[in-house]
Amino acid sequence: MATALTLQSLPLFPLGTVLFPGGVLPLRIFEVRYLDMIGRCHKAGAPFGVVALTQGHEVRQPGGGPEAFAAVGTLATIDALEHPRPGLMMIRAAGQQRFRIRASDQLKHGLWIADVERMDADKAVPVPDDLEATSLALAKVLHSLQERAATPEQMPVAQPWRLDDCGWVANRWCELLPLPVSLKQRLMELDNPLVRLELVSDVLVKTGIST
Repeated sequence: MATALTLQSLPLFPLGTVLFPGGVLPLRIFEVRYLDMIGRCHKAGAPFGVVALTQGHEVRQPGGGPEAFAAVGTLATIDALEHPRPGLMMIRAAGQQRFRIRASDQLKHGLWIADVERMDADKAVPVPDDLEATSLALAKVLHSLQERAATPEQMPVAQPWRLDDCGWVANRWCELLPLPVSLKQRLMELDNPLVRLELVSDVLVKTGIST
């Protein structure tokens, strides 16, 4: 059982954002360390890990200092890949299971790899009556985005919509709201999807999005 829950030498992609399970992540890739990594993952049908930066920059800069990132991230699988010109990849990735880093190492060409332990997926918890407004407000936002999107691929939220599930609703709000990365990270790490939705609901009430 432990072997099935552990991944060794998982390639990491440190970003200035948080990827939630079920989320959509479009990426424009041009750094050599990631072009090679994404090409290999796509060919093998293998995941990579997305982790939120706590120090440093997404693109390496001279004198920019070392990179540091959160200990909990999300596995990402590549749904679509385009190679418009040499040295550039455009991908659309999907957030899968959360993981916790047990050990990490940076290779000579700058790519980070890690031994990780997969975390349990959110339990399916129905949205309670007192939080139904958060789900209804999200439905309105999604329908508005859908009307403006020329194609399904332009939607920031993938189907199927699970508007009756606490974890799914909370995760989508976390992606759409302009919250600090540190707060998104803390919300993503929460084991209880109901608590996550309650905290998101508080934010929506304070901003007037929901009542």
